[in-house]
Amino acid sequence: MSHECCHHHVAHHGVATSTSEGTSKDPVCGMTVLNDAKIASDYQDVHYVFCSAKCKSKFDLEPGKYTGEKPVSEAQPVAEGAIYTCPMHPEIRQSTPGNCPKCGMALEPMLPSLDEEDNPELVDFQHRFWWTLPLTIIVTIVAMGGHRFAIFPAHSQSWVELALATPVVLWAGWPFFVRGAQSIIHRSPNMWTLIGLGVSAAYWYSVIATIMPNVFPASFVENGRIGVYFEAAAVIVSLTLLGQMFELRARSQTSAAIKSLLGLAPKTARRILPNGEEEDIPLTHVHVGDRLRIRPGEKVPVDGVVLEGMSAVDESMLTGEPIPVQKQPGDKLIGATLNANGSLIMLTEKIGSETVLAQIVQMVAQAQRSKAPMQRMADVVAGYFVLVVIGIALLTFLGWGLFGPEPSWVYGAINAVAVLIIACPCALGLATPMSVMVATGKAATAGILFRDAAAIENLRTIDTLIVDKTGTLTEGKPTFHGVAAAAPGVFSGDVLRIAASIDQGSEHPLAQAIVTEARRQGIALQPPETFESSTGIGVRGMLDGKNVLLGNTALMTENGVEWQQLQERAEEFRLAGASAMYLAVDGQCIGLVAVADPIKQSTPEALQQLKDAGIRVVMATGDGETTAIAVGKVLGLDEVHGEVRPQDKAELVARLQSEGRKVAMAGDGINDAPALARADVGIAMGTGTDVAMNSAQITLVKGDLRGISRARVLSQATVGNMRQNLAFAFLYNALGIPLAAGLLYPFTGLLLSPLVAALAMSFSSVSVITNALRLRKVSI
Repeated sequence: MSHECCHHHVAHHGVATSTSEGTSKDPVCGMTVLNDAKIASDYQDVHYVFCSAKCKSKFDLEPGKYTGEKPVSEAQPVAEGAIYTCPMHPEIRQSTPGNCPKCGMALEPMLPSLDEEDNPELVDFQHRFWWTLPLTIIVTIVAMGGHRFAIFPAHSQSWVELALATPVVLWAGWPFFVRGAQSIIHRSPNMWTLIGLGVSAAYWYSVIATIMPNVFPASFVENGRIGVYFEAAAVIVSLTLLGQMFELRARSQTSAAIKSLLGLAPKTARRILPNGEEEDIPLTHVHVGDRLRIRPGEKVPVDGVVLEGMSAVDESMLTGEPIPVQKQPGDKLIGATLNANGSLIMLTEKIGSETVLAQIVQMVAQAQRSKAPMQRMADVVAGYFVLVVIGIALLTFLGWGLFGPEPSWVYGAINAVAVLIIACPCALGLATPMSVMVATGKAATAGILFRDAAAIENLRTIDTLIVDKTGTLTEGKPTFHGVAAAAPGVFSGDVLRIAASIDQGSEHPLAQAIVTEARRQGIALQPPETFESSTGIGVRGMLDGKNVLLGNTALMTENGVEWQQLQERAEEFRLAGASAMYLAVDGQCIGLVAVADPIKQSTPEALQQLKDAGIRVVMATGDGETTAIAVGKVLGLDEVHGEVRPQDKAELVARLQSEGRKVAMAGDGINDAPALARADVGIAMGTGTDVAMNSAQITLVKGDLRGISRARVLSQATVGNMRQNLAFAFLYNALGIPLAAGLLYPFTGLLLSPLVAALAMSFSSVSVITNALRLRKVSI
């Protein structure tokens, strides 16, 4: 039986355990091993022995897992000094979780960790919502149909409703009352002040009406009892909990960009010891000066320099360009990039927060927090609205108590409650979210994903759009562009056949594009007798006994090949946005092969739509200046920036913003993430990386730029709809509050009972929802 631990499924936790004289148990697989076994490790002053090297390497990676300790995550960006902040008020910062003293919103860590569990507040709200939802439904049915179907005697029905509604209001709604109280303590009236007052007013009025019905005038008796509003209080609590659950789920996505970035780093590294032995260690155990081995297909653990070996490394996470970069001794390596086909030995130079990846994480985190949250119209008014409503309720109570007919103070209390109930901010609270819900649903069917309401509100104000080239304006996949023959008796088919034959041995995407085209044309390829890749300049080999070179001018010059006669043709290819490679056979240049990243079919139309809408379009790409200008010329773009690094893109966004421009950034790569987060609106291509999509507020599922114009039309319609909803909500309050206060009583003898107030409140909410649903018919 093999001693490999994969053959054993017995997990043994605890310190090294002696089983009998001279033997112990392997802590990984549980096998009995001699105490003097050579495969051993010391951990926290305890000696552990193992059945095999495989068990030892598993133990060394995660000793806590096998000794019964709580495992420590390898990636712990949130250390003991984690700072929590408010998404709405970034100036609020504290060292512990809690609620924002200004708006009552749950605080979140400035820099999330990979191993975060579910939001405890979300779990709590879900618990409260689902446990009390049946009670809310039952109390609503009893309230609406109890008297009609005579389910209970009139005097008993109020007690039944009280019993059903009390757990909903006092248990499920408890967090709202706490936040409402905090808003008063901090002198920062907000949504929770209104909800706390509205629910309290409806509930306690109803409790008094149930327990002491005799204090109310006879005119308030309906169907044999004083009208109660337990169902209104319960429904408000349940709806508010549901809204908070949706909001917390959406907000948890905002840290997904940073989590994606953190997830790029490998968890382990392979260290070469001074004696030549190798061991796998957690990333946190790597030190500056360590020698590390990177095998084919593995990620580079940290930043450093190549000591030995040659390989192609995919750096698209940093550059956004799909073409791997050849690495040889002396070349720099960046952590989290992907080693393709060769084996490398590297020297560690930067670890932890010093690495390029860690700095990109910091840039995205800062950009996300520096974004000023757009204060909605309802929020601006809410603080004043709360104070005004409380003031009116107080004046109503005093006015009726001092000057009203007997029983004047009861009239005062009832009318004050009616004021608070009709002013309950349901319509005000639904005005924006309902429009957002309908608009996001509508957008999703058109392949546009909005991350939050702020993106919908901000998009219509955009006047400048920065676009990345590769994968945004173009397909992001190199394809064959063209071929040119330059020697007597040599045809373009010959050039393609020889180039594709020699390129069969190369893993490079440009080479694959040439080979794919030759096969598509049905050209028979020969296997090269020898093949060698020259880093960054091309390939060479023997084909049919002849010496073949394929690459750039540096390769030709190095081998004494005259290439100048093809310079003009090569420049034509470059001006069309393609990369040109020279082909030489036995020292004579016989032709050119060009590979390009084609422009998406939808791009010209999309750019024209944006220009027609008066938007200034700027291209920023990591590509060379000549190719960038060429692509810009083809697309009619006047402003083009080439050879741009990730931080340059973010700085370009900041510079344009400082000029007073409202800037959107459209990109698809990890290198675009800082700029996407820094822009007023970030727009990611759904065909790109997860990090780009998580950094952006808008994702175009098919990567079609025409979606920006569609999203902008929807943004304008949605904001218009929000304003209409807010106008409805304010109008109801403006008309309803004076009525509830009894201002028309001297002229008409009419008073608005809390029941009518509750109906008016419900009607205002229904009208807001109905108006929001009109967005489904907007043509985009």
